[in-house]
Amino acid sequence: MEAVAHFAELRERGRDERALAAELLDELRKLLGDRLTTNRQIREHHGTDISSYPVTPPDAVVFPHDTSEVVAIVNACARHRVPMIPFGIGTSVEGHVLATNGGVCIDLGQMNRIVEVNASDLDVRVQPGVTRKQLNSCLHDTGLFFPIDPGADASLGGMASTRASGTNAVRYGTMRENVLGATVVLADGRVIRTGGRARKSAAGYDLTRLFVGAEGTLGIITELTLRLYAIPDGLSAAVCAFATVTAAVDSVIEAIQCGIPIARVELLDTLTVTAVNRYSKLGLREAPTLWYEFHGTPRGVEEQATQMQEIARQHGGLDFEWATRPEERSRLWQARHDAYFACLQLRKGSRMIATDVCVPISRLAQCIAETQNDIARATMPIPLFGHVGDGNFHLMILVDPDSEADLQEAWNLNTRLVRRALAMGGTCTGEHGIGLGKREFLVEEFGAGVDVMRQLKAALDPGNLFNPGKVV
Repeated sequence: MEAVAHFAELRERGRDERALAAELLDELRKLLGDRLTTNRQIREHHGTDISSYPVTPPDAVVFPHDTSEVVAIVNACARHRVPMIPFGIGTSVEGHVLATNGGVCIDLGQMNRIVEVNASDLDVRVQPGVTRKQLNSCLHDTGLFFPIDPGADASLGGMASTRASGTNAVRYGTMRENVLGATVVLADGRVIRTGGRARKSAAGYDLTRLFVGAEGTLGIITELTLRLYAIPDGLSAAVCAFATVTAAVDSVIEAIQCGIPIARVELLDTLTVTAVNRYSKLGLREAPTLWYEFHGTPRGVEEQATQMQEIARQHGGLDFEWATRPEERSRLWQARHDAYFACLQLRKGSRMIATDVCVPISRLAQCIAETQNDIARATMPIPLFGHVGDGNFHLMILVDPDSEADLQEAWNLNTRLVRRALAMGGTCTGEHGIGLGKREFLVEEFGAGVDVMRQLKAALDPGNLFNPGKVV
């Protein structure tokens, strides 16, 4: 569907005022009391994310406290054929939480208990509403941490559901590698446990991986078992500017191919650095810039950093500035995480359409160079940044959400980018997920494989009540 028509359809759905069956509302009220609401403002909050999609609210919002309440909600909604949309914090960028078919939003934010920390086995059991910052704050005195860092203080349930990753993925992997098991409520009210605490298993189908990345379309995650890591003894961060984006990317490719275990390496193009300087009051050279972080022993970190510095120099690195004190590192990485808010200031009143391709590392420089040609012809500001250590980068297309021309131009640019990535053996999404906006690209990427996904959806959710309209 063309962007203009798609947005118009969502706006129309967002204006619809539907009423749930009185019997369902009565049943949910008996179960939850004032943890059920039909307040318009609350519903609108739960019908939006940080994308440019129009607000598309649910008909009601519920706030369960445990798995048994989720089971009761699912059974009640199923009897009345009412859709259900799981909700964490609402930081998604692909319209995952929009109630495109109305229904009940299941806000899991009050299921925020850290159930069990197993420090000796390096794992933790949490409810889905726990956020990554909350978890790491709890773990601080144990000497452990959970490394997956998408930038936003997202809920861990949402991160699992979208298979999120972020800045640390080059060393620690994504949510796919770091979810050991889950408790999931199915559409028929059954509760299943997937996986466990063992570090490996060859027992049957890998159900954990089925639900991690399913975006709430196959079941509702009510508990997670996650892998933890020791906080490194040595930690160092640096920034280095380059004459061109290609030179910066080439230096990262060489470092990865040489086996340097970089914890994080982020690319910001000139426009993004300019925005970050203004927003976070930094004084970085306004040029394509890499942001690095190294983890390990103090000696190992020093060796990694020295190797990286030499590679950067060989590729024309203009500066290599260190942030050695914890407060300096925190300020630097907070500025990186605030890049979204910084870039929004480049065009007042704009909304973001985010792209999210990932390609084999050897094709990254070419993919970015060709994409920069598209950016040069665009009529709106388009910052570029990303997690280049694993071949993943984003455009932040700043559109006027009321401009049909802007929306169509952004859609066309994103389409070219995705097809470029697919032609290079990449994917339409490295970490944001499919949601509403990338369903047709999923078909282009997997072909008949999407038919299998639809069969799985029909088998587990025959009534199409779990987050309908998303993924497949």
